Amino acid sequence: MAVEAHATAKYIRTSAQKAGLVLDLIRGRDVNHALATLRFARKGVARDIEKVLRSAIANAQTKDGFGGDVDRLFVTACFANQGPSQKRIRPAPMGRAFRVVKRTAHLTVRVAEKPTKVSAQPAVEGGDAPRPKRAGAKPKAKPQSKGGTRAARGTTKKKEAKA
Repeated sequence: MAVEAHATAKYIRTSAQKAGLVLDLIRGRDVNHALATLRFARKGVARDIEKVLRSAIANAQTKDGFGGDVDRLFVTACFANQGPSQKRIRPAPMGRAFRVVKRTAHLTVRVAEKPTKVSAQPAVEGGDAPRPKRAGAKPKAKPQSKGGTRAARGTTKKKEAKA
């Protein structure tokens, strides 16, 4: 059974949309490639995501049933949910005020262990072996439609008018 673990960082001072751009880079990758990607990403939130990923790896290592090989871990899911926003007021000309919204995000990273590949040969004696495909079998040809543009059919308005 594969070990799964996750880690969450709450109230990170960035928008969920900006964090999502960086999280899209590491989704589905193994943890070593994900850490290298985050190390060289040119976004400020990449450092916070790297901390969350390292925490998720540490959580997986402490779980019962972990194989001990960190290289077999990969990022199964990562997402950023919107946190509470701080509303501030910025003075504007002529006695008005502009609202400044300081957004926060909750970052979550899930990691899991890749299952080990077990190669098993199918039994030949019982007749359960898969049947071989027929030799020379070709896929059916698709029928051509009469639709399309006049240029594709090779006709123009002048030819149609004469006919």
